[in-house]
Amino acid sequence: MPRPITAIIHQQALRHNLSVSHQCMPDSQVFAVVKANAYGHGIERVYTALQDADGFAFLDIGEGTRLRALGCKKPLLLLEGIFAFEDLFECAKHEMSFAIHSLHQVQWLKQFAAIAPDVQFDVYLKMNSGMNRLGFEPQQYAEIWQELHQLNTVRSITHMTHFSDADGERFGLDGIEHQHFIFNKTIQGLAGKTSLSNSAAILRHHQTLHCDIVRSGIMLYGSSPDYPAHSIQDWNLRPTMSLRSEIIAIQTVQAGDSIGYGSKFIATQQMRIGVVACGYADGYQRLSATGTPVLVDSVKTHTLGRISMDMLAVDVTALPQADVGSEVVLWGQSSEGVLLPIDEVAASSGTIGYELMCAVTARVNFQIDA
Repeated sequence: MPRPITAIIHQQALRHNLSVSHQCMPDSQVFAVVKANAYGHGIERVYTALQDADGFAFLDIGEGTRLRALGCKKPLLLLEGIFAFEDLFECAKHEMSFAIHSLHQVQWLKQFAAIAPDVQFDVYLKMNSGMNRLGFEPQQYAEIWQELHQLNTVRSITHMTHFSDADGERFGLDGIEHQHFIFNKTIQGLAGKTSLSNSAAILRHHQTLHCDIVRSGIMLYGSSPDYPAHSIQDWNLRPTMSLRSEIIAIQTVQAGDSIGYGSKFIATQQMRIGVVACGYADGYQRLSATGTPVLVDSVKTHTLGRISMDMLAVDVTALPQADVGSEVVLWGQSSEGVLLPIDEVAASSGTIGYELMCAVTARVNFQIDA
Protein backbone atom coordinates (compact mmCIF):
# COMPACT_ATOMS: atom_id res chain seq x y z
CA MET A 1 0.00 0.00 0.00
CA PRO A 2 1.18 3.59 -0.50
CA ARG A 3 2.86 5.53 2.27
CA PRO A 4 0.10 6.95 4.50
CA ILE A 5 0.40 10.66 3.84
CA THR A 6 -2.23 12.47 1.81
CA ALA A 7 -3.15 16.05 0.97
CA ILE A 8 -6.93 16.36 0.67
CA ILE A 9 -8.26 19.25 -1.43
CA HIS A 10 -11.67 20.42 -0.22
CA GLN A 11 -13.49 21.77 -3.26
CA GLN A 12 -16.56 22.86 -1.32
CA ALA A 13 -14.33 25.04 0.87
CA LEU A 14 -12.85 26.61 -2.27
CA ARG A 15 -16.34 27.42 -3.51
CA HIS A 16 -17.23 28.93 -0.15
CA ASN A 17 -14.09 31.07 0.07
CA LEU A 18 -14.65 32.37 -3.46
CA SER A 19 -18.20 33.32 -2.46
CA VAL A 20 -16.74 35.36 0.43
CA SER A 21 -14.72 37.34 -2.12
CA HIS A 22 -17.85 38.00 -4.15
CA GLN A 23 -19.77 39.02 -1.03
CA CYS A 24 -17.06 41.45 0.02
CA MET A 25 -16.76 43.02 -3.45
CA PRO A 26 -20.19 42.59 -5.09
CA ASP A 27 -19.59 45.37 -7.61
CA SER A 28 -16.17 44.08 -8.73
CA GLN A 29 -15.05 41.24 -10.93
CA VAL A 30 -13.20 38.63 -8.86
CA PHE A 31 -10.17 37.04 -10.49
CA ALA A 32 -9.01 33.83 -8.78
CA VAL A 33 -5.24 33.80 -8.40
CA VAL A 34 -3.90 30.34 -9.26
CA LYS A 35 -0.17 31.09 -9.36
CA ALA A 36 2.31 28.57 -7.93
CA ASN A 37 0.08 25.76 -9.19
CA ALA A 38 -2.90 27.18 -7.29
CA TYR A 39 -0.84 27.73 -4.15
CA GLY A 40 0.25 24.10 -4.17
CA HIS A 41 -3.26 22.71 -4.53
CA GLY A 42 -3.00 21.92 -8.24
CA ILE A 43 -4.76 23.93 -10.94
CA GLU A 44 -6.61 20.88 -12.23
CA ARG A 45 -7.84 20.08 -8.71
CA VAL A 46 -9.24 23.53 -7.98
CA TYR A 47 -10.57 24.60 -11.37
CA THR A 48 -14.01 23.02 -11.04
CA ALA A 49 -14.54 24.67 -7.66
CA LEU A 50 -13.42 28.10 -8.90
CA GLN A 51 -15.51 28.31 -12.07
CA ASP A 52 -17.63 31.09 -10.56
CA ALA A 53 -14.59 33.37 -10.69
CA ASP A 54 -14.77 36.11 -13.32
CA GLY A 55 -11.24 35.37 -14.48
CA PHE A 56 -7.96 33.78 -13.45
CA ALA A 57 -4.57 35.32 -12.66
CA PHE A 58 -1.19 33.57 -12.57
CA LEU A 59 2.50 34.02 -13.38
CA ASP A 60 3.44 31.51 -16.04
CA ILE A 61 2.05 31.06 -19.55
CA GLY A 62 2.01 27.32 -18.93
CA GLU A 63 -0.51 27.84 -16.13
CA GLY A 64 -2.73 29.69 -18.58
CA THR A 65 -2.52 26.98 -21.22
CA ARG A 66 -3.52 24.43 -18.58
CA LEU A 67 -6.62 26.50 -17.82
CA ARG A 68 -7.50 26.71 -21.52
CA ALA A 69 -7.02 22.94 -21.81
CA LEU A 70 -9.57 22.53 -19.01
CA GLY A 71 -12.08 24.44 -21.13
CA CYS A 72 -11.72 27.83 -19.46
CA LYS A 73 -13.14 30.63 -21.64
CA LYS A 74 -12.79 33.39 -19.06
CA PRO A 75 -10.21 36.20 -19.01
CA LEU A 76 -6.68 35.14 -18.11
CA LEU A 77 -4.09 37.51 -16.66
CA LEU A 78 -0.30 37.15 -16.44
CA LEU A 79 0.46 39.04 -13.25
CA GLU A 80 4.14 39.65 -14.03
CA GLY A 81 3.52 40.08 -17.72
CA ILE A 82 5.63 38.64 -20.50
CA PHE A 83 9.23 37.58 -19.94
CA ALA A 84 10.33 37.63 -23.59
CA PHE A 85 9.13 38.95 -26.95
CA GLU A 86 8.15 35.42 -28.04
CA ASP A 87 5.63 35.23 -25.20
CA LEU A 88 3.35 37.59 -27.12
CA PHE A 89 2.65 34.89 -29.71
CA GLU A 90 1.45 32.54 -26.95
CA CYS A 91 -0.63 35.31 -25.39
CA ALA A 92 -2.28 35.92 -28.75
CA LYS A 93 -2.87 32.22 -29.35
CA HIS A 94 -4.46 31.60 -25.96
CA GLU A 95 -6.09 35.02 -25.49
CA MET A 96 -4.18 36.01 -22.39
CA SER A 97 -3.97 39.48 -20.93
CA PHE A 98 -0.77 40.57 -19.24
CA ALA A 99 0.73 43.20 -16.99
CA ILE A 100 3.04 45.85 -18.40
CA HIS A 101 5.53 46.99 -15.76
CA SER A 102 8.77 47.74 -17.63
CA LEU A 103 10.06 49.56 -20.72
CA HIS A 104 11.29 46.25 -22.10
CA GLN A 105 7.73 44.99 -22.26
CA VAL A 106 6.53 48.19 -23.91
CA GLN A 107 9.21 47.84 -26.56
CA TRP A 108 8.33 44.19 -27.23
CA LEU A 109 4.69 45.19 -27.64
CA LYS A 110 5.65 47.86 -30.18
CA GLN A 111 7.73 45.34 -32.13
CA PHE A 112 4.84 42.90 -32.14
CA ALA A 113 2.44 45.58 -33.37
CA ALA A 114 4.69 46.10 -36.38
CA ILE A 115 4.51 42.45 -37.47
CA ALA A 116 0.98 41.54 -36.30
CA PRO A 117 -1.07 44.75 -36.51
CA ASP A 118 -4.40 42.93 -36.43
CA VAL A 119 -3.79 41.25 -33.06
CA GLN A 120 -5.09 43.09 -30.00
CA PHE A 121 -4.39 42.63 -26.31
CA ASP A 122 -6.00 43.75 -23.07
CA VAL A 123 -3.10 44.98 -20.96
CA TYR A 124 -2.78 45.90 -17.29
CA LEU A 125 -0.49 48.87 -16.77
CA LYS A 126 1.19 48.49 -13.42
CA MET A 127 2.02 51.44 -11.21
CA ASN A 128 4.66 51.35 -8.50
CA SER A 129 2.68 53.22 -5.87
CA GLY A 130 4.96 52.25 -2.97
CA MET A 131 5.57 48.51 -3.08
CA ASN A 132 8.85 49.19 -4.93
CA ARG A 133 8.88 45.84 -6.65
CA LEU A 134 7.37 46.14 -10.14
CA GLY A 135 5.71 48.95 -12.06
CA PHE A 136 6.19 52.46 -13.40
CA GLU A 137 6.76 55.40 -11.09
CA PRO A 138 3.75 57.74 -10.83
CA GLN A 139 5.58 60.58 -12.60
CA GLN A 140 6.24 58.29 -15.58
CA TYR A 141 2.92 56.49 -15.62
CA ALA A 142 0.83 58.86 -17.80
CA GLU A 143 3.51 58.95 -20.48
CA ILE A 144 3.56 55.14 -20.70
CA TRP A 145 -0.23 55.07 -20.77
CA GLN A 146 -0.18 57.45 -23.75
CA GLU A 147 2.35 55.26 -25.59
CA LEU A 148 0.21 52.18 -25.11
CA HIS A 149 -3.00 54.03 -25.92
CA GLN A 150 -1.62 54.91 -29.35
CA LEU A 151 -0.85 51.29 -30.26
CA ASN A 152 -3.45 49.58 -32.43
CA THR A 153 -2.45 46.28 -30.84
CA VAL A 154 -3.68 47.48 -27.42
CA ARG A 155 -7.43 47.01 -27.10
CA SER A 156 -7.78 48.20 -23.51
CA ILE A 157 -5.63 49.40 -20.62
CA THR A 158 -6.51 48.53 -17.03
CA HIS A 159 -4.78 50.51 -14.28
CA MET A 160 -3.19 48.22 -11.71
CA THR A 161 -1.17 48.51 -8.54
CA HIS A 162 -0.35 46.27 -5.58
CA PHE A 163 -0.61 47.19 -1.91
CA SER A 164 2.41 46.51 0.27
CA ASP A 165 0.60 46.81 3.62
CA ALA A 166 -3.05 45.94 3.09
CA ASP A 167 -2.66 43.39 5.91
CA GLY A 168 -1.80 46.05 8.50
CA GLU A 169 -0.33 49.50 8.96
CA ARG A 170 2.15 51.50 6.91
CA PHE A 171 4.40 53.64 9.09
CA GLY A 172 1.74 53.63 11.76
CA LEU A 173 -1.08 54.61 9.40
CA ASP A 174 -3.75 52.78 7.43
CA GLY A 175 -1.91 50.27 5.26
CA ILE A 176 -3.46 51.27 1.93
CA GLU A 177 -4.32 54.95 2.28
CA HIS A 178 -1.03 56.38 1.00
CA GLN A 179 -0.78 54.11 -2.05
CA HIS A 180 -4.47 54.45 -2.86
CA PHE A 181 -4.14 58.25 -2.86
CA ILE A 182 -1.14 58.16 -5.19
CA PHE A 183 -2.88 55.71 -7.51
CA ASN A 184 -6.08 57.74 -7.81
CA LYS A 185 -4.20 61.00 -8.30
CA THR A 186 -2.00 59.50 -11.03
CA ILE A 187 -4.76 57.90 -13.12
CA GLN A 188 -7.02 60.94 -12.99
CA GLY A 189 -8.11 61.71 -16.55
CA LEU A 190 -6.75 58.43 -17.94
CA ALA A 191 -9.42 56.08 -19.26
CA GLY A 192 -9.49 52.47 -18.14
CA LYS A 193 -10.72 50.05 -15.53
CA THR A 194 -8.90 49.58 -12.23
CA SER A 195 -7.47 46.51 -10.48
CA LEU A 196 -6.32 46.99 -6.91
CA SER A 197 -7.20 44.58 -4.17
CA ASN A 198 -5.43 41.44 -3.05
CA SER A 199 -6.92 39.16 -0.39
CA ALA A 200 -5.96 41.41 2.52
CA ALA A 201 -7.54 44.46 0.87
CA ILE A 202 -10.66 42.50 -0.08
CA LEU A 203 -11.21 41.40 3.50
CA ARG A 204 -10.01 44.44 5.44
CA HIS A 205 -10.95 47.37 3.19
CA HIS A 206 -13.94 46.29 1.11
CA GLN A 207 -16.24 48.86 2.69
CA THR A 208 -14.14 51.81 1.52
CA LEU A 209 -12.08 50.50 -1.40
CA HIS A 210 -13.72 50.21 -4.79
CA CYS A 211 -12.28 48.98 -8.08
CA ASP A 212 -13.37 47.08 -11.17
CA ILE A 213 -11.27 43.93 -10.71
CA VAL A 214 -9.93 42.35 -7.53
CA ARG A 215 -7.32 39.60 -7.32
CA SER A 216 -8.36 37.01 -4.75
CA GLY A 217 -5.42 34.85 -3.73
CA ILE A 218 -4.56 33.35 -0.36
CA MET A 219 -8.07 33.79 1.05
CA LEU A 220 -9.34 31.29 -1.53
CA TYR A 221 -7.10 28.64 -0.01
CA GLY A 222 -8.15 28.99 3.61
CA SER A 223 -5.31 31.05 5.05
CA SER A 224 -5.73 34.44 6.68
CA PRO A 225 -3.70 37.22 5.02
CA ASP A 226 -3.32 39.09 8.31
CA TYR A 227 -2.85 36.28 10.84
CA PRO A 228 -2.61 36.54 13.85
CA ALA A 229 -4.66 39.75 13.85
CA HIS A 230 -7.45 37.70 12.29
CA SER A 231 -7.93 33.97 11.90
CA ILE A 232 -9.77 32.26 9.07
CA GLN A 233 -12.74 31.89 11.42
CA ASP A 234 -12.79 35.68 11.83
CA TRP A 235 -12.99 36.06 8.04
CA ASN A 236 -15.50 33.20 7.58
CA LEU A 237 -13.01 31.21 5.51
CA ARG A 238 -12.60 27.44 5.40
CA PRO A 239 -9.46 25.30 5.02
CA THR A 240 -9.02 23.97 1.51
CA MET A 241 -6.07 21.63 2.07
CA SER A 242 -5.72 19.03 4.82
CA LEU A 243 -2.37 17.28 5.16
CA ARG A 244 -3.01 13.97 6.90
CA SER A 245 -0.80 11.04 7.80
CA GLU A 246 -0.68 8.23 10.35
CA ILE A 247 1.37 7.02 13.26
CA ILE A 248 3.65 4.24 12.00
CA ALA A 249 5.36 3.39 15.31
CA ILE A 250 5.06 3.99 19.06
CA GLN A 251 8.06 4.48 21.33
CA THR A 252 8.21 4.77 25.11
CA VAL A 253 11.05 6.92 26.39
CA GLN A 254 12.33 7.54 29.91
CA ALA A 255 13.51 10.68 31.63
CA GLY A 256 16.84 11.65 30.13
CA ASP A 257 16.21 9.99 26.76
CA SER A 258 16.51 12.12 23.63
CA ILE A 259 14.36 12.18 20.50
CA GLY A 260 15.55 12.66 16.95
CA TYR A 261 18.64 14.08 15.28
CA GLY A 262 20.83 16.34 17.40
CA SER A 263 19.07 15.27 20.60
CA LYS A 264 17.18 18.57 20.56
CA PHE A 265 14.48 17.23 22.86
CA ILE A 266 15.28 15.51 26.17
CA ALA A 267 12.45 13.87 28.05
CA THR A 268 12.02 14.92 31.69
CA GLN A 269 9.67 12.04 32.45
CA GLN A 270 8.39 8.84 30.89
CA MET A 271 6.59 9.62 27.62
CA ARG A 272 4.79 7.87 24.77
CA ILE A 273 6.00 9.02 21.39
CA GLY A 274 4.17 8.61 18.10
CA VAL A 275 6.34 8.40 14.98
CA VAL A 276 4.52 9.92 12.00
CA ALA A 277 5.05 9.33 8.28
CA CYS A 278 5.76 12.95 7.39
CA GLY A 279 8.96 14.94 7.02
CA TYR A 280 10.61 17.80 5.23
CA ALA A 281 10.80 15.77 2.00
CA ASP A 282 7.00 15.93 2.03
CA GLY A 283 7.09 19.71 2.41
CA TYR A 284 6.69 19.93 6.17
CA GLN A 285 8.94 22.62 7.61
CA ARG A 286 12.23 21.29 9.02
CA LEU A 287 12.36 24.48 11.10
CA SER A 288 9.23 23.46 12.96
CA ALA A 289 10.20 23.49 16.60
CA THR A 290 9.13 21.26 19.47
CA GLY A 291 5.58 22.31 20.28
CA THR A 292 4.26 22.76 16.74
CA PRO A 293 0.60 21.70 16.94
CA VAL A 294 -0.78 18.56 15.30
CA LEU A 295 -3.98 16.57 15.72
CA VAL A 296 -3.83 12.88 16.65
CA ASP A 297 -7.20 11.19 16.41
CA SER A 298 -8.69 14.73 16.31
CA VAL A 299 -7.03 15.70 19.63
CA LYS A 300 -4.45 18.47 19.66
CA THR A 301 -0.92 17.60 20.70
CA HIS A 302 2.49 18.71 19.38
CA THR A 303 5.77 17.72 17.74
CA LEU A 304 8.93 16.77 19.62
CA GLY A 305 12.51 17.25 18.46
CA ARG A 306 13.80 17.82 14.95
CA ILE A 307 11.81 17.06 11.83
CA SER A 308 13.50 14.34 9.76
CA MET A 309 13.34 13.88 5.99
CA ASP A 310 10.62 11.23 6.22
CA MET A 311 9.36 11.23 9.81
CA LEU A 312 8.52 13.38 12.79
CA ALA A 313 7.70 12.62 16.42
CA VAL A 314 4.61 13.70 18.34
CA ASP A 315 3.71 13.53 22.01
CA VAL A 316 0.94 11.00 22.66
CA THR A 317 1.57 10.60 26.39
CA ALA A 318 -1.89 11.94 27.20
CA LEU A 319 -3.51 9.96 24.37
CA PRO A 320 -3.54 6.32 25.51
CA GLN A 321 -5.79 5.36 22.61
CA ALA A 322 -3.25 6.55 20.04
CA ASP A 323 -1.53 3.67 18.26
CA VAL A 324 -0.13 2.59 14.94
CA GLY A 325 -2.63 3.70 12.29
CA SER A 326 -3.98 6.65 14.27
CA GLU A 327 -4.81 9.63 12.06
CA VAL A 328 -2.44 12.57 12.29
CA VAL A 329 -3.43 15.96 10.87
CA LEU A 330 -0.45 18.21 10.14
CA TRP A 331 -2.78 21.04 9.13
CA GLY A 332 -6.34 21.39 7.94
CA GLN A 333 -9.29 19.31 9.04
CA SER A 334 -9.46 15.87 10.59
CA SER A 335 -11.78 13.17 9.25
CA GLU A 336 -14.05 14.03 12.20
CA GLY A 337 -14.12 17.71 11.25
CA VAL A 338 -11.75 19.10 13.91
CA LEU A 339 -9.80 22.08 12.57
CA LEU A 340 -6.08 22.81 12.84
CA PRO A 341 -5.56 26.08 10.91
CA ILE A 342 -2.53 26.14 8.64
CA ASP A 343 -1.69 29.63 9.93
CA GLU A 344 -1.29 28.30 13.47
CA VAL A 345 1.09 25.60 12.27
CA ALA A 346 3.06 28.04 10.12
CA ALA A 347 3.49 30.50 12.98
CA SER A 348 5.17 27.80 15.05
CA SER A 349 7.96 27.55 12.47
CA GLY A 350 8.25 31.27 11.83
CA THR A 351 6.59 31.30 8.43
CA ILE A 352 3.17 31.83 6.85
CA GLY A 353 0.47 29.49 5.59
CA TYR A 354 1.28 30.40 1.99
CA GLU A 355 4.70 28.74 2.23
CA LEU A 356 3.43 25.52 3.78
CA MET A 357 0.75 24.86 1.18
CA CYS A 358 3.05 25.77 -1.70
CA ALA A 359 5.80 23.49 -0.39
CA VAL A 360 3.94 20.15 -0.41
CA THR A 361 6.06 17.90 -2.60
CA ALA A 362 5.27 15.59 -5.49
CA ARG A 363 5.67 12.42 -3.45
CA VAL A 364 2.59 13.27 -1.38
CA ASN A 365 -0.59 11.67 -2.63
CA PHE A 366 -3.37 14.14 -3.42
CA GLN A 367 -7.07 13.42 -3.15
CA ILE A 368 -10.09 15.56 -3.98
CA ASP A 369 -12.93 15.97 -1.51
CA ALA A 370 -15.71 17.36 -3.68
